[in-house]
Amino acid sequence: MNNDDVESKADTRTNKRIIGDSGEDIVCTFLMKQGFKILDRNYLKPYGELDIVGSKDGKYHFIEVKTVSCEMDSFVTRRTSDRYRPEDNVHAWKLRKLGRVIQAYLLHKKLFDADWQFDVALVYLDSKTGKSVIEMLEDIIL
Repeated sequence: MNNDDVESKADTRTNKRIIGDSGEDIVCTFLMKQGFKILDRNYLKPYGELDIVGSKDGKYHFIEVKTVSCEMDSFVTRRTSDRYRPEDNVHAWKLRKLGRVIQAYLLHKKLFDADWQFDVALVYLDSKTGKSVIEMLEDIIL
């Protein structure tokens, strides 16, 4: 492999995207330890994206992941001074878009009578130490 090959494979993701991808990986590992089967990741439609689709006990879970980078002290997060919370980015128009993508997923997979719910995984990630804390908000009404 020459230097040109190495340069062409450089990571061009933004820092925000790298943090988001790390959060999704962390949540997938967490869910699998909880007995979930991961069915899909980053299911994309022109009008929105599902971060994680999983199943457990016969129910489909559509999981939106919100990750923030923060400092941690003994796994206690230090929220920013402006009181920003990752769940603040899951507002009404985002929920409408997600509802539409969930409908498309269910139709595409022919899951017409499937039992499902929408969850939000909040990930607080200390990028310096690699430690993370996950909060699950379950069965959100769309």
